Amino acid sequence: MPLGLTRAQILAFRRRTGWLDERLPPGARSLRRAAWAGLQDSMPRAALLSIHARVEGATPSTWEHPSLVQLWGPRFSVYVVAERDHAVFSLARLPDDERGRRVAEEMAARLHALLGDRRLPDRELQEGVGNRIKYATATGTIRIRWEGARAPSVWIVPRPEIDPLDARLELARRYLHVFGPATAAGFASWAGIAPAQAQGAFDRLARSLVAVRTPIGDAWILARDEEAARAAPAPAAPARLLPSGDAYYLLQGADRELLVPSAEHRAMLWTSRVWPGAVLVEGEIAGTWRRAQATPTIEPWRRLSRAERDAVEAEAAALPLQKPLPRRVRTG
Repeated sequence: MPLGLTRAQILAFRRRTGWLDERLPPGARSLRRAAWAGLQDSMPRAALLSIHARVEGATPSTWEHPSLVQLWGPRFSVYVVAERDHAVFSLARLPDDERGRRVAEEMAARLHALLGDRRLPDRELQEGVGNRIKYATATGTIRIRWEGARAPSVWIVPRPEIDPLDARLELARRYLHVFGPATAAGFASWAGIAPAQAQGAFDRLARSLVAVRTPIGDAWILARDEEAARAAPAPAAPARLLPSGDAYYLLQGADRELLVPSAEHRAMLWTSRVWPGAVLVEGEIAGTWRRAQATPTIEPWRRLSRAERDAVEAEAAALPLQKPLPRRVRTG
């Protein structure tokens, strides 16, 4: 019989595995844990703000820590990941079909020929090889650096020695750990891979999975996470400001309904354009936030208590921004 989990248990589990209830100490080990499912960085320095929500002592340069690298990761979005995990977020997505793999390999070969030992902006490379250069990232040989204001720089790195299937299984484990309970369809959507590839990974992991029944349907968790999923919710952090694309709400379909029950509020958080940030208060998303340069503006969905308001303002004041300006909270 599937393990039954309530909404409260699922959200508590995701906060716990996402290190959102209690920050990790500074250091490379903590940065790797914070980036276990990657840190989306499609909005300039979103990855840094995701780190700040999970790791103590983040500074404006923490995203440049020697243990971290950038790449075109899941769905070809810009990601920050641990350098030692580069293959997990690149080679894992190499297509299985002959045509798809040929496109990735041929594009990588053309980039190798153009780049050699150089680093060039991607727009210059597109002039030589077209606009499909991101396909080459699935070979594990492409690295990028994106400052936010300019085009990403691209260069070549040695091909990882790990087998693509082994890398995909590890990516699936990480997805299940951070986003679980989860399904193969959800994994395919998140990773940007073919449904058959995602289902194949789940099938191979079957012996290490536990079936789960949730308020939104049947799913899976890692067997090693069962105890944590069953555990009573731990005290939630008073407040966290999560940036656009943060893993905690990088969700689709019914998973969004589980996280944010109100349809009106879901429309405010998951917009048709650039998503705002999410305001997490006592374990529940309670509003959105945006920033203009270094000034964040918070728009709560309900009236905050004085203690909650103070906690949100403290988070805003602590954001690791280059040029701190006076912070304010708008209450509608």
